[in-house]
Parts: sequence; structure tokens; C-alpha cells
Amino acid sequence: MSKILALALLAFSLAATAQQGLTGQLAPDFTLPDQDGQMHSLSDYRGKWLVMYFYPRDDTPGCTVEAQAFRDAKDQFDQKNTVILGVSTDDVESHQAFHSKYGLNFDLLADDDNTVTEAYDVLGGVALIRYAKRQTFIIDPEGNVVKHFEDVDPNTHVEQVMTALNDIQSMANA
Repeated sequence: MSKILALALLAFSLAATAQQGLTGQLAPDFTLPDQDGQMHSLSDYRGKWLVMYFYPRDDTPGCTVEAQAFRDAKDQFDQKNTVILGVSTDDVESHQAFHSKYGLNFDLLADDDNTVTEAYDVLGGVALIRYAKRQTFIIDPEGNVVKHFEDVDPNTHVEQVMTALNDIQSMANA
């Protein structure tokens, strides 16, 4: 009986850890080029809050709505000492066209070899079709993941991120 109980507790613990994902852990490091070919690494953002949002494809309807919403709210994020980075598996050239077309005021990182989307466990797709799932991470100034959004509605997501960021920063400053 005690073996069954121990196995049940182990299974519950593993399930809880899987659900938690990266929250509470050091964010996986990365070095990726932006839309202009400039390299960005996690360490570049030490001392700042970071919103890293992953999205499937440049210039698609949901991704465009989400990017424009982050663009329009950038001043609010700046006031919170928070940098926004968009990440997808598209290449630099695709990011450059998307960035320019919509006048984006934050950087888009090109993860065309899928290493960062895999490290953050957001790589989706079937067979040869691979893409970043629409998910977002808030990373604190020390590089820890403090919030992970798995269910993202591009129409309301920026409001959710700002609300969570306000709550997290209020708790951190208390």
C-alpha cells in the first residue's frame, strides 16, 4: 500500500512540475538576431523586466493584432522598466518586413533554427511544419521567469500582461 501511495505522490509531483513549466526558474539563455541582424541575449536585459512573447508567424491576422497591441502599449511598458521582445521561427528578412510594415517599436527575434522555442518549450507543429506557439513569459530583472501565459488571445493579451506585470511588480516592491 505504501508503494502505491509513494507512486501516486511521485506522479502528482511530476504533473505539478510539468504544469508549472519554467515559472520560478531561471529563464533559458538565448542569443538571437533581431529584424536588423543585431544580436540579443538574455543577459542584455539584466536589471530590466522583460516580456518575451512567442508567436507563430509574421504578418498573419492574430500575430499582427498582437504585435500592434504591444506596439501601441509600449510607452506603458517603458514606464514599468519593461522591454518587449517578440520571438518566432521566421527569419530575419521576414521579421524586417513585418516590423517595417506595421511600424513596430520593439525588436522581433528570429529563432529560425528553433533552439529558443524548444528551450522555452513552445515549439509546436506537425511533421515538417514547425512554429512557435502563442505564449508569453514575464522575466524579472534577475532573469527568472515569474509568469507564463499559455492561453493567449491576441485581442486581450496585452491587457492581461500589463495587469500581471503591475501585480508582480507591486508584490516585488512591497
